[in-house]
Amino acid sequence: MKKLLIQLKYLVIVTLVLSVTSLNAQKAEAPNQTYDLGAKINEMTITEGGTVVVATNDGLVGIKPGHDGLLFNFTDYGRVKPEELNFIPKAPYVVVGQTGFGGLQTKSAVIDYMSGKVMFSTEKNGWKAIGMSQVLMPANKLIVSGQRRAKEKYAQAVAIYDLNTGEQVSFYTFKGSRQAMGTPLVLSDGVIIPTTKGLMKVDMTTGQVLWENELKNIGWMVANDTEKDIYAFASTSNKKNTKIYKIGANGASTWADERKVKGSISNFQILPQGIAVVSDVASSGKKGLGKLAAAKPESKITLLSATNGEDLWDKAPKTKGYVQHFYIMDDGILFGIREGGINKVSYDGTTLFKKPLKTGENILTMATTPQGLIYITSEDANIVNLDTGEQVWNKPLKFKRADVVSSDYDKKNDRYLITADEKTYSIDAKSGTSELLNEADFEGKEDPTSVEVRAGGILLASDQNMMMLDWKGEKSWHEYKRAPGKSAFGAILAGVTAVAAATASASASYEANMYERNRIGQYTSRGERLNDLSAGMSAAAGASIAEMLKRFKATSATQNSQFVLTKLEDGVGLVKLNKDTGSTEKEIILKDKKPEYQVDEFGGYLYYKANDKTIYAYNLNN
Repeated sequence: MKKLLIQLKYLVIVTLVLSVTSLNAQKAEAPNQTYDLGAKINEMTITEGGTVVVATNDGLVGIKPGHDGLLFNFTDYGRVKPEELNFIPKAPYVVVGQTGFGGLQTKSAVIDYMSGKVMFSTEKNGWKAIGMSQVLMPANKLIVSGQRRAKEKYAQAVAIYDLNTGEQVSFYTFKGSRQAMGTPLVLSDGVIIPTTKGLMKVDMTTGQVLWENELKNIGWMVANDTEKDIYAFASTSNKKNTKIYKIGANGASTWADERKVKGSISNFQILPQGIAVVSDVASSGKKGLGKLAAAKPESKITLLSATNGEDLWDKAPKTKGYVQHFYIMDDGILFGIREGGINKVSYDGTTLFKKPLKTGENILTMATTPQGLIYITSEDANIVNLDTGEQVWNKPLKFKRADVVSSDYDKKNDRYLITADEKTYSIDAKSGTSELLNEADFEGKEDPTSVEVRAGGILLASDQNMMMLDWKGEKSWHEYKRAPGKSAFGAILAGVTAVAAATASASASYEANMYERNRIGQYTSRGERLNDLSAGMSAAAGASIAEMLKRFKATSATQNSQFVLTKLEDGVGLVKLNKDTGSTEKEIILKDKKPEYQVDEFGGYLYYKANDKTIYAYNLNN
């Protein structure tokens, strides 16, 4: 079964597709750049900034698109395993961390992969072992806690570094046996550090301890805009529940007792009406009679009083599954369930929809439109009234459960286009009238996996096929490129694209994106969605951030082309196809029965592993 493709907001996934060449194609077998890495290549990652980071037997190598020579060759730690790399989302950093005895990182380095500079390392900065390190964006800072080296008598300490310069901003040494744990909270006038003996706030300029309390086992914290209200979170000893504490600016508890919620917190929002909390309860794993009394695997939605932590709702809204979408509205909270269903609850606990809206499973899209809320699942689609939950379309568009669902907005004809399996549907935005626009007969046992509105029509595409429809759904042209066969199937060079794979910890995502992530967006066309990728980065400063933003704001190489791998007359190669005509604009013959490669489809570069130590780079833009 094909893997389910979910439309991801603020994300560009590097995809690789297959095709065959045309006779008039421009051959370009000679690489634009050749990189001799000097050691065996193990995996390759195309980062958000476009730099290629290659793991070798000797360490990490950086390749900058279009530049000769290596950007950096980091060999301080020798071979780096995949689990030792952390690419920071929407930031130009890769963190290398090697763990020693006791689970502490004995070697850690932060590399700016846009400039090639090592901004921090345990060796250079005097650390023996690190218990916690966190890149803070958009502040562009690194906070580190752990054990110092022998000349400092192995003291426990915490420090903050400026990742623009690599310089240490502040430093504090703990007294006695106190150790840092959890994720610190950086405020405008200091940092709150969870320690083994409680929370402590330190002025990181003077080193003065501003206050201490006895709250232990705190994992992460969130402050409101004024920094006067601080919420701290700790898992219970059995890790099945979460405790929430509220403290004031002086560190004193402002709730008489902590608040305990079932499960682990997956979403948290500070609101004028209270504290909105989503917690996920996992299956207990019990069987037989014990299963009847066990908690159901589902999300719990709670609204707590900011004053005393009490539950403000007499009856929590039922979810009957895990919350997949969670949005803060003017009149209440809108949420969608992964197992199917959408509902809305007011801040006083009243259900605003006349009844929960039934939907198919796996809600891929929830967004606002002039007509109401559009939702698209793996089984159906509709627009609903956001005030009542009633259907705007007379009946939802339904299709058999699809492995791949793609959609786009046709602004010219004011309609939504949805492709599921081999069928493309057209839905009039005003009336909601739907029709089967086209049932594509793709070759090679394929169905369309994407729909895209172009200037001259509607483009359907898959791994091997591209088909252009006119505005009535009639086929204008169809280009099929046969796959090279299993024995010659191109192998993606091991490694994952940071754009798609990098994830932030709960504490980091809440701290940086808490407000933004819970605001529902407006449904826009595919092209407009690509232009929004720089959101969340522009608040950060620095030369490397600015360079990344240029890449995001530039026209994607895939806007007018599709890059395709196939078996050509002279061997396996990559083909560049024009999305508007289907014609082949360029081909690169790799002369390898099973080439290992990656394509930066956003920047327009092919990186091919020519041998165990060499990478060829091809510019696909011209």
